[in-house]
Amino acid sequence: MNYYFTGLLIILICLLALFVEPAYPRNEYLNEYGVRCGEFEVSTERRDTDYNYSDSNTHEDQYLRFTYRKYLGTDCKTSKENVAIKQQLELMKMCGRVNNNPSLAYNDNFKLLVSKCRGVTPTRNDVRPDESGSYWDKIKNDYKKENPEINLMNDKFIGPPKK
Repeated sequence: MNYYFTGLLIILICLLALFVEPAYPRNEYLNEYGVRCGEFEVSTERRDTDYNYSDSNTHEDQYLRFTYRKYLGTDCKTSKENVAIKQQLELMKMCGRVNNNPSLAYNDNFKLLVSKCRGVTPTRNDVRPDESGSYWDKIKNDYKKENPEINLMNDKFIGPPKK
């Protein structure tokens, strides 16, 4: 049996492992969501022909090419505004935590985040009573009372939360 092929595959897999990088997670909520307005590209090209029939010589051509590519979809201004709004909404949600932790102001790694959150005061909307259960449980119990003949997989009535 020929083991050269198997050995070659093992060597190729080991060499491939040297060039592969691990996949790291990233935060999608603060990036630009693929907003690209257009691309400008400069390229050069060189063509060699071995034989030119008119004068029986080799021939060489060089080209310089400028390319601009415009992407279809929403315009660039609207896309950038949408990204800025998403970032501002995320900052508005998270600045309460940043401002409630005074040790972040003394850490140089969070200097930009602290400066962005300076002056943002979180507002809390705690209108839910202390003894209320979930709204799902309430509408589920109401449905069971209106339809007593329906058996919901031996489901029982859910009472108020016990203390």
